[in-house]
Amino acid sequence: MTAWIDQALWCLDRQQPVVLISVASVRGSAPREAGAKMLVSAAGQWLTIGGGQLEWQAERLARDHLRDGAGPDRWVHDMPLAASLGQCCGGLVTLLFERLRESDGVWLRQAYDRLRRQESFEREVGIGGPGIAPWVRLRDPSAASHPANRFQASRLLDPADPRGCPVLTEPLCPDAMNVVVFGAGHVGQALVAILGTLPCRVTWVDAREDLFPGQVAPNVTLEATDTPEAVIDEAPPGSCYLIMTHDHALDQRLCEQLMKRDDVAYFGLIGSRTKWQKFRQRFAAKGIAPERYARIRCPIGEPGIAGKQPAVIAVAVAAQLLRLRSEGAMVAAPAAHLEAAQS
Repeated sequence: MTAWIDQALWCLDRQQPVVLISVASVRGSAPREAGAKMLVSAAGQWLTIGGGQLEWQAERLARDHLRDGAGPDRWVHDMPLAASLGQCCGGLVTLLFERLRESDGVWLRQAYDRLRRQESFEREVGIGGPGIAPWVRLRDPSAASHPANRFQASRLLDPADPRGCPVLTEPLCPDAMNVVVFGAGHVGQALVAILGTLPCRVTWVDAREDLFPGQVAPNVTLEATDTPEAVIDEAPPGSCYLIMTHDHALDQRLCEQLMKRDDVAYFGLIGSRTKWQKFRQRFAAKGIAPERYARIRCPIGEPGIAGKQPAVIAVAVAAQLLRLRSEGAMVAAPAAHLEAAQS
């Protein structure tokens, strides 16, 4: 959720003129949903609103504004996909363009801080009009809050302008899926690289600090600790956990600690069927109730995606997390199995 804010602040910190483009509304079929964003500078483009002619025309409009400086800093533009852009989607996309200036750094940093604190709020964008300057302000969610990342249009009436000033309100919510990954080995590296591009928050845990890369995505937090069990105790309810360390004994300890929680959305343990059978035997020998470890998914990953390469396992696991989230099935469930064993 903070990727567009990170990039906007990066441009402002370097005094690089940039336009923030948001999908404000969609009617019919379109390549991206309302709330999708991208940023455009004179020579760069970050993130995407769907590609194709829609994105190309949006980039052109943004660069024309940066070059000419004509018109207001904030405006909306309707893009009929079939009629004017020749795209097969056939819908109508309304885009919000915002020329960001140094003063916008204030609300951008406030928005970043609130999202990192896991707060939900609304961003109100006033387009401006005769005698009314454009503005952006952040406010707490209204009682009649609309769906996440969906803009709501209204008008601020002004006696001098019977048409009113268009106002767009965008709800901003922290990423709902919280993922805790134990292990910075080859599979952990591959998985976190993928999760760093997805709408989720990631805590990456390993005692071997030297295995962490020098730079990670903004949604990834590194936790170098000799007491990883404490991370389990401190994680928020409804988190997803993936245990994939270099040490089977440590894997077992983490599993036993995690089985004490009843608010786990996903519980995955990397390993082959043989490893999982041995772990079940050890749990049973300790008197752990079968329903506790029946929640563990081992092997991990989306069924039907076979392969032992770290990248393949990482794709399978990410796909499984996304499918379960889309289905609203982020709850404990019997183990799912890949066709090929994982070592």
